[in-house]
Amino acid sequence: MKLKTEARETLSTPWPHRHRHILDLDDFSPGDVELVFNTAEAMKEILSREIKRVPTLRGKTVVTLFYEPSTRTRASFELAAKNLSADVVSVTSTTSSVVKGESLVDTIRTLESLGADVIVLRHPCSGAPNLAAQSTSVSIINAGDGWHAHPTQALLDLYTVREVKKKLDGLKVVIVGDVLHSRVARSNIWGFSLMGADVVLCGPPPLLPSWWGKAYPWVRLEWDVERALDGADVVMALRLQLERQGGEAGLSLREYIQSYQINGPRLALAKADALLLHPGPVNEGIELSPEVSQGSQSFIQAQVSNGVAIRMALLYLLCGGGA
Repeated sequence: MKLKTEARETLSTPWPHRHRHILDLDDFSPGDVELVFNTAEAMKEILSREIKRVPTLRGKTVVTLFYEPSTRTRASFELAAKNLSADVVSVTSTTSSVVKGESLVDTIRTLESLGADVIVLRHPCSGAPNLAAQSTSVSIINAGDGWHAHPTQALLDLYTVREVKKKLDGLKVVIVGDVLHSRVARSNIWGFSLMGADVVLCGPPPLLPSWWGKAYPWVRLEWDVERALDGADVVMALRLQLERQGGEAGLSLREYIQSYQINGPRLALAKADALLLHPGPVNEGIELSPEVSQGSQSFIQAQVSNGVAIRMALLYLLCGGGA
């Protein structure tokens, strides 16, 4: 793989053996995150070329195993693997033996026997990737499990902010919305806090229970959106996950929009150069007003684009590229 000169030293840095799987960011060090970022820089150089493909992972097989619908995560992982010349196999629960009663562990072991080197797993049950990792020698990447974690989304969020702000330490990062059901919020709490940012969580009390203060005592909870946004460097709106709610939100969509939607006047409470993020898909007109989702402070499309580079970096590192 021909890479920029400044990337070569980074890519010779060994990938820690404890990260044979990517399950969440709670066991990452700042150095691990920096290694992923620096590797992603090399991958962005590849993506800038007319032909966006290198033979680095030729002979490796990456399987995407998704038990839930996905557009961004699945497509970016498959593009990432193909850009590195890996063989890609796509499996969904509706077209596999899962419909015949096959268990997750049996499916993972079957894919291992068929020659998978990496399995990218999305599952509606929290902890499913951890169970899979205990059952195989294949590397498991958590592409989102229930309410629990979405580590690659958090890494691309951190990378997007660092790319623009040139730092993460000391930034005020405000995460607004359906925190209770958000695996993205949980992984971003670990990631941004690890890299020295100050994290503020904001949402309706039913979607931001007070016990979050005990679970993450270093994070500030704020139920008033105007107070939360004051002086923010980064504003991340979360999707209102209606499919995961059982009516516990305790407020109508109209009330949510009135009290928590990020619109022009509310975004103006943040710093003038604040970044607006959203993990997608956006319920436009609910979490974000159209004026801000398409505005100059929106880096939502940059998140999507950076997702390919971050996932290329992780596949490269997991498949021995950093050894």
